[in-house]
Amino acid sequence: MNEQREIRGLMIPVTNGRVLLPNANVAEVITLSVPEKIPNAPEWLLGRVNWRGWRLPLFSFSQLAGMSLDEGSRGTRVTVLKALGGHARMPYIAMLAQGFPRLTTISPDVLVAANEAMPTRPGVLMNVLVRDDQAVIPDLGQIEQLIADCIAAA
Repeated sequence: MNEQREIRGLMIPVTNGRVLLPNANVAEVITLSVPEKIPNAPEWLLGRVNWRGWRLPLFSFSQLAGMSLDEGSRGTRVTVLKALGGHARMPYIAMLAQGFPRLTTISPDVLVAANEAMPTRPGVLMNVLVRDDQAVIPDLGQIEQLIADCIAAA
């Protein structure tokens, strides 16, 4: 018997696009507070925000991936993500979002790789279509390493 696999995903609105992540990867969505700056950080690394006793590095996926030069502030939220890279001092990272994520069910018949006409961008694993919505699957391992390198150099 052919078993159809489905996972719960979140379509997270970011400036000029959407990020698709498994629901299990998102710990919480919180209100943005003024981030504490990180010395000599690139523009996409916005600083640190406090969450449950942690000081999380906050990044702009849109700026990192070259989707936007700056971020809007209307409806801005912070998506707390479970880090996958095994950095002991960084079990979570925070991504800027432009509103609340939308829950969606992902199965092989609704997830299609999009045309890869664009050159490879930092932090991007793949461009996809979910039903008729364009989205980006981020390369969280690469993003975590970029953040760790920036923090180590600060």
